[in-house]
Amino acid sequence: MWARLLAGVGDSGLGLRASRDGLLRVAGAGRAGKVQQQSRASSAEASLKKTPLFDFHRENGGKMVEFAGWSMPVQYKDSHIASHLHTREHCSIFDVSHMLQTKVHGKDRVRFMESLVVTDIAELSDNQGTLSLFTNKEGGIIDDLIVTKTDHGYLYVVSNAGCAEKDSAHMKARLAESKAAGFDVDLEFLHDALIALQGPTMSRVLQEGLKEDLSKLTFMTSTLATVFGVPGCRVTRCGYTGEDGVEISVPQSRVVELTEKLLANSEVKLAGLGARDSLRLEAGLCLYGNDIDETTTPVEASLVWTIGKRRRQTKDFPGADIIIPQIKAKTARKRVGLVSTGPPIRQHTPILSPDGKLIGEVTSGCPSPCLKKNIAMAYVDAAFAKNGTAIQVEVRKKAVPATVSKMPFVPTKYYSG
Repeated sequence: MWARLLAGVGDSGLGLRASRDGLLRVAGAGRAGKVQQQSRASSAEASLKKTPLFDFHRENGGKMVEFAGWSMPVQYKDSHIASHLHTREHCSIFDVSHMLQTKVHGKDRVRFMESLVVTDIAELSDNQGTLSLFTNKEGGIIDDLIVTKTDHGYLYVVSNAGCAEKDSAHMKARLAESKAAGFDVDLEFLHDALIALQGPTMSRVLQEGLKEDLSKLTFMTSTLATVFGVPGCRVTRCGYTGEDGVEISVPQSRVVELTEKLLANSEVKLAGLGARDSLRLEAGLCLYGNDIDETTTPVEASLVWTIGKRRRQTKDFPGADIIIPQIKAKTARKRVGLVSTGPPIRQHTPILSPDGKLIGEVTSGCPSPCLKKNIAMAYVDAAFAKNGTAIQVEVRKKAVPATVSKMPFVPTKYYSG
């Protein structure tokens, strides 16, 4: 049963069900229909952006799907369930080169960045990073991102692929305003590849190719290094799986070489978007566009911790007049975790009170490969947001018992030294 249910892991975040339905329609069509659909599919595929590892994925059995305008591997020869469990027990490589990487230069770089995000960037130590949020004037979340304050005279910013055009336009608009106001600041959009090595054996695998001592690189810190003979790599101890891991920004021309060297270790396997989605959900991490967007505030999304203490006092970030009062007054709805048994919970599943009233909606959901139960994120009326609250989810027009749960669902294993 669980093997069948887990075949749908990640559908809510990636639109994979639609992709599979398309394949089924082609299989059931006549010859002319097949040719027409295959032609359209080929045309659509040709229009997708490709990472520097695209050919490598194909050569290694990657099943490619559209994601955020990119052609990305959803899984390889192993199922994404096997990839998920391998990541939890060993380590896996994820291609995240579709993410937007930016350097912010100039003596006013911190001031510039703080005009866009909620976090206290100034308080970061050299080579320390933090999760932050771009917010709009209404208090909504434009995107989530990681900002690292490097000791090389720039901020290193990584934001989401699906928001790349929006984020770059947002930063460019603010850059023009800042320069007009006399700020010394510039943006550099990078074209380097980005890979994530995630899992409990990551440190042992990576240390073989580093002269730096990885035990000194703690969670959310970063360094420039030569990795397995590839110079100019930025290694940041972070990731999207809840496991110990790093993201490595590497010159495009050397990313295949580095990936092959990592894969030479039997601990390491390739993993795709399917495993990435179920791993991040077990870790209680938001997917932009599902769990957070421009209609949700940091308070509603349970991301108040991203707002620096000083920033709460200065109230000088976009939407502060709406967000700060919410911290004390609370909000009408809240992002929560849910667990259930029986049929899996998917995105847009209605959530009901014990007496059958609509109280919210699921934003991400899948069967958990590790817990063997259904897990989900959702927004519910604040009165039902307390952990342990019994509610119902409406699956196939039937009310199924569920419980509000703390997150992460699976304990995170970030390395703190």
